Amino acid sequence: MGSQAKGRTTLEVGADGIALITIINPPVNSLSFDVLFSLKESYEQALQREDVKAIVLTGARGKFSGGFDITAFGGLQGGKAREPRPGYISVDVITDIFEAARKPAVAAIDGLALGGGLEVAMACHARVSTKTTLLGLPELQLGLIPGFGGTQRLPRLVGLSKALEMMLTSMPVKGEEAFSLGLVDAIVPSEELISTARKLALDISERRKPWIISLHRTDKLESLGDAREIFKFARAQIRKQAPNLMHPLVCIDVVETGVVSGPRAGLWKEIEDFQVLLHADTSKSLINIFFAQRGTTKVPGVTDLGLKPRRIKKVAVVGGGLMGSGIATALVLSNYPVILKEVNDKFLKAGLDRVRANLQSRLRKGKMTPEKFEKTISLLDGALDYESFKDVDMVIEAVIENVSLKQQIFVDLEKYCPPHCILATNTSTIDLELIGERTKSHDRIVGAHFFSPAHVMPLLEVVRTKRTAPQVIVDLIDVGKKIKKAPVVVGNCTGFAVNRMFFPYTQAALLLVEHGVDPYQMDRAVFKFGMPMGPFRLIDLVGFGVAIATGGQFVQNFPDRTFKSMIIPLMQEDKRAGETTQKGFYIYDKNRKAKPDPELKKYIEKARTMSGISIDHKLTKLTEKDIIEMVFFPVVNEACRVLAEGIAVKAADLDIAGVMGMGFPPYRGGVMFWADSLGSKYIYSRLEEWSKHYGGFFKPCAYLAERAAQGATLSSPSGVAKSRL
Repeated sequence: MGSQAKGRTTLEVGADGIALITIINPPVNSLSFDVLFSLKESYEQALQREDVKAIVLTGARGKFSGGFDITAFGGLQGGKAREPRPGYISVDVITDIFEAARKPAVAAIDGLALGGGLEVAMACHARVSTKTTLLGLPELQLGLIPGFGGTQRLPRLVGLSKALEMMLTSMPVKGEEAFSLGLVDAIVPSEELISTARKLALDISERRKPWIISLHRTDKLESLGDAREIFKFARAQIRKQAPNLMHPLVCIDVVETGVVSGPRAGLWKEIEDFQVLLHADTSKSLINIFFAQRGTTKVPGVTDLGLKPRRIKKVAVVGGGLMGSGIATALVLSNYPVILKEVNDKFLKAGLDRVRANLQSRLRKGKMTPEKFEKTISLLDGALDYESFKDVDMVIEAVIENVSLKQQIFVDLEKYCPPHCILATNTSTIDLELIGERTKSHDRIVGAHFFSPAHVMPLLEVVRTKRTAPQVIVDLIDVGKKIKKAPVVVGNCTGFAVNRMFFPYTQAALLLVEHGVDPYQMDRAVFKFGMPMGPFRLIDLVGFGVAIATGGQFVQNFPDRTFKSMIIPLMQEDKRAGETTQKGFYIYDKNRKAKPDPELKKYIEKARTMSGISIDHKLTKLTEKDIIEMVFFPVVNEACRVLAEGIAVKAADLDIAGVMGMGFPPYRGGVMFWADSLGSKYIYSRLEEWSKHYGGFFKPCAYLAERAAQGATLSSPSGVAKSRL
């Protein structure tokens, strides 16, 4: 059984003289070191055997290979795994044994050939795939570059432009496109895949078909002059789109080396640069996000009880505003029949029209066929009462943040919905116990907190109270995954995880402005750090009404650590409310383009007079680094509280929540991961220092103080967090 558990390959020799080598490492036949060493053994055996004329390489159970085993990267980064010397697999094995073999090999590709899987296939002498197979090199998503010759072979098979596009965007191509590009040599139905590959392998070995070594091909490569233009254009694009990232530029350099100095030089540069990137922060951060995202659906005491998700056949959404219509859109896009309920005809029509408009924009962008559009819109029904709720399996309430209104809706839902129906609310701040106070159905009340716009933003906070049944959580996680959201399970408190973790973000920004920092300089620094926009541009976007309402919740619930500023209320008095009024911290033209407003000064000065704060000249000279720390360390501090209180199950969940819910840059690994890269001691000492000058807002919490005193990381599970769960 031991060898069974590890990945391996099998070898079967047929009467036709074909050695069929199969990669076996469920679920996606990833290339662990075990698989690669076993593949080398199978290959060598096939090459030695007299009865073998040619080789066909394939993957078990309809999948070729999903690529190199990502868990192994973590081991290599931590120095825990032993790795063969750099270049051993890429040059000694893949290039000098597989590709240079005296017997030809054909890759029979079904399902997927990604990353290392495609790299091994490209070293074969021909490739056959099905129409729907996905082929691609997504390594850049992990802060890496292809490491088994992909930067050298792909351009020689499909040309430079397409190869760079595939690597830099991480977008795979389907079998049909791969065929037209020349990446695969034939397209066949999956039941004919192996027989076609066998025949092709024999044809090559008997010289009826050309025997082509990918690494030595030049017919697809552009001329040197054109190549230089392509590289120049690609570099300019990357500098514009990803100014903080090095690895895409490294990828372009490695491809260029192969074109200018030859493929062997390119292979060695790929190996060298891969090693450097593997140990760089970006790759560690992106790999953290990769695993954090897979880990969000593991919740101790909930997902380990062996419960199967129930089938949700029909969903109702109460409220057709911006959030309700966005949630309804996300549901119908994933084939859930939806009833959208509103209070009158006018509102109902507006809500249904919003969903239609969301779908039409997909139609316009070519993301959806007209047939699919018609089928999707037909899943949506409108209602003005609860009569049609008698057979729904889940309701999501998405009305305005008004406690008594929500309480009344939940009383009605309990009356009209079947007893198994999940009663979910999309509130972003209100305590769930309060919302369900007048019902008896506490075990099926749960938060389904979407982020705006709900059909676009990838995060779903699944909020549980002490009484929510595990089955309900399992069901909602399942729906979350089906509608392509990243579900993160969190506890019930003001603001839950994301909004609570980030409330100090806007408050720190306001505090700094009152003490003399230029708001526009702050927004620029935060944008440069990698956020989609700075805190003031964000307040304009969500609107002052929302900003004040949610801010009020935090002031009320955490009075000891909030900063109350009059800047926004003063601007509101002058009919400024953010982007919708074309005036907020910025002024907006009709294309929503933001421009700084010289008028802003007078509001800041007036607020300063009211709060009795004077300009601190130390702060007017802040560096970008200082601005980032003063804005984000309070976020880290609050995230520590969320973890210590057991609101989040683990630090990695907060990393995902910040990246997917607030746009924290994934290449910094998430809020907690980023904090650990700077160290708990450093963060503690900075906050402690600022709290002496600027008050309790910056005071480090007990958890942070304790971790700093022990010199421990913030992310690792500790006694504190466990004892409270």
